Amino acid sequence: MSITTANRLELLQIADSVAREKMIDNDLVVEAMEDSLARAAKSRYGAELDIRAHIDRKTGELRMWRVRTVVEEVENTFTEILLEDARAIDPEAVVGTEITDQLPPLEMGRIAAQSAKQVILQKVREAERDRQYEEFKDRAGTIINGVVKREEYGNVIVDVGRGEAILRRDQKIPRESFRPNDRIRAYVRDVRREARGPQIFLSRTAPEFMAELFKMEVPEIYDGIIEIKAVARDPGSRAKIAVISYDNSIDPVGACVGMRGSRVQAVVGELQGEKIDIIPWSEDQPTFLVNALQPAEVSKVVLDEEAERIEVVVPDEQLSLAIGRRGQNVRLASQLTGLNIDIMTETDESARRQAEFTERSQMFMDTMNLDEMVAQLLVAEGFTSLEEVAYVEVEELASIDGFDDDTAEELQARARECLEEINEKSLENARALGLQQSLETFEGLTPQMFEALAQEGIFTLEDFATCADWELAGGWTTVDDKRVKDDGILEKFDLSLAEAQSLVMSARVLLGWVEPEALEPEVVDEDDEEGAALDDESAAGDEEVRS
Repeated sequence: MSITTANRLELLQIADSVAREKMIDNDLVVEAMEDSLARAAKSRYGAELDIRAHIDRKTGELRMWRVRTVVEEVENTFTEILLEDARAIDPEAVVGTEITDQLPPLEMGRIAAQSAKQVILQKVREAERDRQYEEFKDRAGTIINGVVKREEYGNVIVDVGRGEAILRRDQKIPRESFRPNDRIRAYVRDVRREARGPQIFLSRTAPEFMAELFKMEVPEIYDGIIEIKAVARDPGSRAKIAVISYDNSIDPVGACVGMRGSRVQAVVGELQGEKIDIIPWSEDQPTFLVNALQPAEVSKVVLDEEAERIEVVVPDEQLSLAIGRRGQNVRLASQLTGLNIDIMTETDESARRQAEFTERSQMFMDTMNLDEMVAQLLVAEGFTSLEEVAYVEVEELASIDGFDDDTAEELQARARECLEEINEKSLENARALGLQQSLETFEGLTPQMFEALAQEGIFTLEDFATCADWELAGGWTTVDDKRVKDDGILEKFDLSLAEAQSLVMSARVLLGWVEPEALEPEVVDEDDEEGAALDDESAAGDEEVRS
């Protein structure tokens, strides 16, 4: 077909028709046509040439020309031209400019026409993908409505208007099924640009899906009066959602439940009957946990903030309710609070406390040669170690019922004597293991610490100075999203991370590895909040999770 003999406006009509059908810019289609015609011309005149085509946007007139760059020395005769030759065509030509040669009308054969068609289709597909990506990239994190087109290997393909989305099998609520043309509502989890086009990934199991549903059903959440602080789900079975109200006159739980449960029932219906516990959020973690474990009753809560672990004591008859079927209730409460939860009954907790009481009493009896009654009195008053007895104020010991000043002084004397014997024995053991004088004379460590270090092969001040603070004081490591405890060499002596860091730095200063100024705390301008934040990060450097 000769382009010159075709109706000039036909190209514009085709471009306009394709642009409307694919809902893309008309200029993109015309540019695709220009590119395809240029490639077709290359197949006629030579693939090495730089040939360009232009279609007039108003008249549809097609022009083609060959382009060569003016150079002083030609390396590629197909795309470059000498300055002297260029000036014969254009007297004003200079190095770097382009010389164009008009090409005659193109007779396009069947193969060339087919090639041009493929180029146009490819360009149109790319433009359509770009349009879809730009349209949906900002909708990630929102709920979208669509129509089920088909199901492939358990994955549901959803028509979302100007594109297709995929609801993977693991993102479907268990036991729910869809048929073609079913209406579906899902959460846009991610939108990614991929080689085969933008991929829109949906989810009906994400906790955010439930939060967005409540936002649609509860005007107070949409307006920001009530905030959803946390969501935990066991999709299709049970969920817990924590809410807080910033208006004292509005009950957050009641607002989410609605009149006769109308609001929460709308969400339950969308989630295939998933039971939802709505609980009030609290900044106080133990209080929040008590709420999260509803409907079970909690007798006592013990929080270990460093380990991000919490111990919950419940009445014996409430144990199964607190744990839930297959551990569901405690698992959801753990997800909601972000804490590891240990649940025990009052009987178990009482037995444990009795065992600790007996163990500590026996320790005082064995080390201080006390009778059982005196040892139990010490434990009952909260004494847990020889150090506490040895160095507490005499008046505090004498204030115990049945004790006088003489008894208190005698107890302290025995405790100090026991500590001296223990310290001497620990020091002898450490020396036997290989403890060197350089470390033994280092201030800040006790004989028991020397023994513990020697057992780990740390004999000299140089060995000690190479230790990290977390190796001495212990820490926590995240492995597969779970916090794992790292035992420290001196952790049993209640050595804090800051104290370990100070001891290690002091050792390095003594050895000349660092300057003494390293021990001085940096002065941070109170107004320089950014600097203060950076210093906090630096101080906590050795506390970071090691993976």
